[in-house]
Amino acid sequence: MTATADPAVDLRAATLRYGERTVLDRLDLDVAPGEFVAVLGPNGAGKTTLLKVLLGLVELTSGEARINGRPPRRGNHHVGYVPQQQAFDRDLPIRARDLVQFGLDGHRRGLPLRSRATRASVDAAIDAVGARAYADAPIGMLSGGEQQRLRIAQALVGDPHVLLCDEPLLSLDLSHQRGVSRLIDERRRAAGTAVIFVTHEINPILAYVDRVLYLVGGRSAIGEPGEVLTSERLSDLYGTTVDVVNVRGRIVVVGSDESAPTEPHGSHHHVHVHEHAPGGAP
Repeated sequence: MTATADPAVDLRAATLRYGERTVLDRLDLDVAPGEFVAVLGPNGAGKTTLLKVLLGLVELTSGEARINGRPPRRGNHHVGYVPQQQAFDRDLPIRARDLVQFGLDGHRRGLPLRSRATRASVDAAIDAVGARAYADAPIGMLSGGEQQRLRIAQALVGDPHVLLCDEPLLSLDLSHQRGVSRLIDERRRAAGTAVIFVTHEINPILAYVDRVLYLVGGRSAIGEPGEVLTSERLSDLYGTTVDVVNVRGRIVVVGSDESAPTEPHGSHHHVHVHEHAPGGAP
């Protein structure tokens, strides 16, 4: 990542409203090539909607969004997308490698391409995520962690400049969370891929994160994790008292008011992150 590089993602006064509700309010954000940005916030804060804007699925009410200097559009092969983890039907007659290939030709009509170049690209993506051993297995018979590795391979097979990840660690155990996070970090370091990573749980990725974008009710805070995840900054963002405390070497963000970071059916919302250690280690 170089300071002089043009931004891979560029948002200028990005505003999105649905009727009376403001999801994004004049958001300014530059994401440099190779930068890893985590997007945090309570449910309904607009995290997934932000990804939809960058995927060209949702238009801003006002302001600008650009990917590599151009407006977002559907089917942009410069953008890879890793969706939330959802299990495939066990009887789905699709092989692992077929799922990956959809990342190359899924937006085209007709039968998938079967050229030598296509096969080579698919094999390279499968190898990059360590999935060669089950590349020809039915996708529905694989574990959640294996399926998510293949979703990452699908997102990377087109050699994207930007990788958008929407809660890719949900439903994965800690080991698979770490493995998936490490794969994404290795890719951005090796290829200079910008990563925007939506998550409720920053623990598995904190060692890789350059900056945090925290969204609440249309408002936002941007900066390094230690700058954003503080009592003062989050209390200002939520407009109520939010405590950030260190519990057994972990930072816990706790809102004790109903207008603080709450989940739909609870009175508290917790975001757990590792205490910062020297050198960026968790």
